[in-house]
Amino acid sequence: MDLPAALAAHRLVAVVRGKDADAALRTVLVLAEEGIELIEVSLSGADALTVIERARSSLGPDLPLGVGTVLTADDARAAHSAGATFAVTPGLGEGVAAAREMGMPVLAGVMTPTEVIAAQALDVAALKIFPIAQAGGAAYLKALLGPFPDVPFVPVGGVDEAVARACLAAGATAVGVGSPLVGDAADGGSISALRDRARVFRGLVQEAGP
Repeated sequence: MDLPAALAAHRLVAVVRGKDADAALRTVLVLAEEGIELIEVSLSGADALTVIERARSSLGPDLPLGVGTVLTADDARAAHSAGATFAVTPGLGEGVAAAREMGMPVLAGVMTPTEVIAAQALDVAALKIFPIAQAGGAAYLKALLGPFPDVPFVPVGGVDEAVARACLAAGATAVGVGSPLVGDAADGGSISALRDRARVFRGLVQEAGP
């Protein structure tokens, strides 16, 4: 999978983390139906590996499916076995190398310039600035793009509509969006409301352009 190209094309990663495995699976499938092609299932959600396995079975072999909150090598191996095709980490732990060894591209979490340099040495596919809202939002992204203009950055953490627009305008390759998009759907909440939010965020990234 060419993760940087997919991020540049779609510009949105939906982050699904739920307390109810059935609801989380339903959320993944609805997001896919609404045309959101990059979806990450966080390992911090209930029975996440089963959600990934069932989602892979329903979505077929070709659609990208990410696993999030990858901390350890065991996390990466288990998610790969369940059917994940790319990994997302909050930092530069051992899960990064393990995912790379299994052929999964990694969206690796960073915050500082030192961590950006360290992540590049690990040959990751793209860099997740996390948590972007607490770091200063689009202004912080712009500051990082100064010394690293060619790095594919994906701001994540507190990304609502306004932050998403600002970050995409500032040069983010894509944005990762959790609760402002997913809401309570992965806990059993309204699917109709989820569809509405999905359409808002899809429209937002379409407006931002490639």
